[in-house]
Amino acid sequence: MKQLNYILKRILQMIPVLFVVTIVVFLMIHMLPGDPARTLLGERATYAQVEALQIKLGLNRPLPIQYWLFLKHLFRLDLGNSVLFGVPVAKLLLRRLSLTLSLTLFSGFIALLISLPLGYIAAARKDRVADHLIRTGALIALSTPIFWIALLLMMLFALRLRWLPVGGWGRTPLEHFMGLILPAFTLSLSTAALLVRNLRNNIVDISRSDYVDFARSKGLSENIVRARHILRNSLISTATLLSLQLAHMLGGSVITETVFNLPGLGSLMIQAIFGRDYAVVQGGIFVIAVMVLFVNLITDVLYSLLDPRVALD
Repeated sequence: MKQLNYILKRILQMIPVLFVVTIVVFLMIHMLPGDPARTLLGERATYAQVEALQIKLGLNRPLPIQYWLFLKHLFRLDLGNSVLFGVPVAKLLLRRLSLTLSLTLFSGFIALLISLPLGYIAAARKDRVADHLIRTGALIALSTPIFWIALLLMMLFALRLRWLPVGGWGRTPLEHFMGLILPAFTLSLSTAALLVRNLRNNIVDISRSDYVDFARSKGLSENIVRARHILRNSLISTATLLSLQLAHMLGGSVITETVFNLPGLGSLMIQAIFGRDYAVVQGGIFVIAVMVLFVNLITDVLYSLLDPRVALD
């Protein structure tokens, strides 16, 4: 019950944050250079045609009125219609968001699969060959641009070995899954590198703690000490870092989706920005902000499961 009250309290605290997000997004979008009506009609459109489209889109109204209408429609979950695609923005975002969410969660899962064993091995073999190799690999992964990693993976696994598709989304569930493997692995490498270094340092520091020595002095087996006292406490800051990286991957999947030709939210935002599709850009950024806030909420709740000392007030 206490945990449920905390979750409800955090959700209520999101409301003023989202309100500020709507103001910032609205003002930033309208500060972009260019006229969306002129962009849609082309340079050869007459002044009368441009003015008529501005009236139809409501772009001729004062900014406060446009913002009030935006909030009013947002409260009803009506994000308007896309002028580029001719469909409701909510429907368009929902269709594209499912791919981006799948890519982000799959990437986070791969990052955990890579980082947990490597971080533990690096800490257990501190200052040995395995530790140096793992830390060097993590540094290389952090230093390599995402698009370069993507190109290398495409050349190896798609063009040379022909195990995976070069890009695209496919039509069947199996093709969807196969099309996500390379993008997810590409997106997960930098996150896995950060998690490896963080987990390795945490395990080394916690292993020297007094309560770990006390647990061993009580006669607990080494496996129990490592699982309950060392690894569990080491995962607290790792969970924080993972949540931040998941939020980063949600907003930073543009490059990966573009390289692998995935019709996700990131590629949609690029198209909407260049096409001056205000409704899609506003709705997309707002959806990303909501998801980032919920990721932070889940992280705070996860704290209480990893460390009972973290009280949920």
